[in-house]
Amino acid sequence: MRNGKGGTMVMEQTNLQNQPKLRTLFKQSEPSLSSISNNVDEGVEDEFPNRKSSSSLGSPRYSSSTTASSEGSPYIMSPWNQASPFNKSPWITPSPLETDFGQNGLIWSIVREEGNIYSLAASGDLLYTGSDSKNIRVWKNLKEFSGFKAKSGLVKAIIILGDMIFTGHQDGKIRVWKVSSTNPKVHKRFGSLPSLRDLIKRSVKPKNYVEVRRNHNVLRIKHFDAVSCLSLNEEVGLLYSGSWDRTMKVWRLANSKCLESIDAHDDAINSVVAGFDSLVFTGSADGTVKVWKRELQGKGTKHFLVQLLLKQETAVTSLAVNHESAVLYCGSSDGLVNFWEREKHLSHGGVLRGHKMAVLCLTTAGNLVFSGSADKSICLWRRQEGGIHTCLSVLTGHTGPVKCLTVEEDHHTSTNADRKWIVYSGSLDKSVKVWRVSEHVPHLKEIKQGLP
Repeated sequence: MRNGKGGTMVMEQTNLQNQPKLRTLFKQSEPSLSSISNNVDEGVEDEFPNRKSSSSLGSPRYSSSTTASSEGSPYIMSPWNQASPFNKSPWITPSPLETDFGQNGLIWSIVREEGNIYSLAASGDLLYTGSDSKNIRVWKNLKEFSGFKAKSGLVKAIIILGDMIFTGHQDGKIRVWKVSSTNPKVHKRFGSLPSLRDLIKRSVKPKNYVEVRRNHNVLRIKHFDAVSCLSLNEEVGLLYSGSWDRTMKVWRLANSKCLESIDAHDDAINSVVAGFDSLVFTGSADGTVKVWKRELQGKGTKHFLVQLLLKQETAVTSLAVNHESAVLYCGSSDGLVNFWEREKHLSHGGVLRGHKMAVLCLTTAGNLVFSGSADKSICLWRRQEGGIHTCLSVLTGHTGPVKCLTVEEDHHTSTNADRKWIVYSGSLDKSVKVWRVSEHVPHLKEIKQGLP
């Protein structure tokens, strides 16, 4: 453990064991799809809680481990011990930490033996986790609750909207699930995007097809490769999907129709985020971040490319928008996090340097930014006046790359003077870890935690 100039707080635990191969992280190692099945499936399984969703890909690259627009951000790898007996459940659930340490640190850890964690989403006291086992597990108040399973397709993204759950899969499908009104443990397959009715209707006209390779055409409204990311604009009822087929598709949730299919990038899209001011941001393995503007056209809507924010050699792996401060963050396979601020007309604000390998996921809360990396760590940054970012801590404990993050306010301990957050991290070590973080973590304070 060590402190950087900017001050760090280290929550440490870990016992390095079976590390997943890093190649499983990245787009080029996962199979491409030439066709999509249309099976309808449903099922029920397990439980636990968490928040938003995020999913991204990229190639691991080493870069300098210095912070960005602020000061030193140490990279810390520390082993931790997980002494917990196996249960009948495919998860191992250690007891929560008894010691408080200022109410900051790791508060729970769940190890999943059935698959690596690729996606997270939360709503209230419910957490949804997606893995390469094709299962979507549901957890309630840190206890097993329910689950459901798709017949095919690693779960790469999850979005929750009321009693509806949208999941993006490796097989190119977007599946839609609905919670039973009589039994909240039951999730039934409600349909898919595009709907079967829309597929049949569009399949009649040749103009609705695009050539994806020689002598192979597919419907434009249908993804033909992995759906890597989903983002929701609840206010206008639109869902955005990004895919390795290089397209972004826009869906109207009211009728499940595909409004647009945009050839957005020259390589796989790894992240899409609905932002502020009717803007949508996309990031790709082609090294670019693009800005799209939504405009009304008659009864419909259309998105226009209005700005190219970034063009670089390394892949863009993740995006996140802080709606409170109107800042866009971008993680890359070189381990850097770039950001742009609306108040400066989306001019480049700076670079956060805290990781030694690819940044795989990002999320924001209040004045805080969280970046998860292939280096197995999570950097916690605080944005201050003038756009200055300080690395407050490096959260360690995962024994595999951190693939997804989500965060929600801790209403039990949060106050107006000191907002507290619960952070959930999913990893290719098959675990989900739950952290409590204060927005006012003091500098140069090191917090050590271990299982009792």
